[in-house]
Amino acid sequence: MSGTALDEAALEDHPLPPVIDGGKETKGRILIVAGSSAVPGAALLCAIAAMRSGAGKLRIATVESAAIGLGIAMPEAMVIGLSETKDGGFSSDAAQRIEELAREADAVVAGPGVKSSGRCQEIAQALLESSAAVALDVAFLHALEPPDRRRHERSSMPILLPNAEELASLLDCDSSEVEENSLESGIRAAELYRSVVLVKGVASHVVTPGGECWTYEGGAPGLGVSGSGDVLAGIVGGLLARGAEPLNALLWSVWLHGEAGARLAKKVGPIGFLAREIADEIPALMPH
Repeated sequence: MSGTALDEAALEDHPLPPVIDGGKETKGRILIVAGSSAVPGAALLCAIAAMRSGAGKLRIATVESAAIGLGIAMPEAMVIGLSETKDGGFSSDAAQRIEELAREADAVVAGPGVKSSGRCQEIAQALLESSAAVALDVAFLHALEPPDRRRHERSSMPILLPNAEELASLLDCDSSEVEENSLESGIRAAELYRSVVLVKGVASHVVTPGGECWTYEGGAPGLGVSGSGDVLAGIVGGLLARGAEPLNALLWSVWLHGEAGARLAKKVGPIGFLAREIADEIPALMPH
């Protein structure tokens, strides 16, 4: 089973919002919930990619120990340092503050570099009950539970960005089952969580709860490197902040991420480029 080819022709049916000549508020407010004491750089990679994708106003919620360094590395952001546990994850006090920050955002990307903890489920649920467009990754995928249809109905579908292990966690099955039937697993997850889901791989699939599927087979081997997924999450968030519909945001993000890798493969080589370099290719690839 395969989907519609995800290429420039397919993207014509899923346009991004037009570029607006105005202040930062007109380009969207994004909140990035990311980083831990061990992996603070994930928040930075995600944030840079969000801004390279056109977001206007940036806030980063991270653990207190990472906040100062992130603020210096990303002077464009307001960085909020939140209380953390001894192992470097968010504490119980952080959940309420993240919920408050989400109310002031147009889009939220949560998960890159976050330490898995008992707070992740609480935070994920709070984000999904907010009015912001939401993309979840890594620790928050492991904590996610299928939604109760009687509870809060969102105005837009969440975006889930799992790798094989995280997809298996969402479906409560073995990773081997996902690896053998990745696309079918992605469709199951999209239906179960009523979300737009990215199935990552050499060929990546974007699937919807209705069973629609697009397949991207471009990119470069060098995209399989530490931090690449954090950049992808940031691109998604940046496009959501600008007002893109979740499906359109994910389709464009997968294509932009892959084509950026293809450009770097020509400049640097098929492998050996760094995740931090991917985002710099994004502005020239986006429609203007």
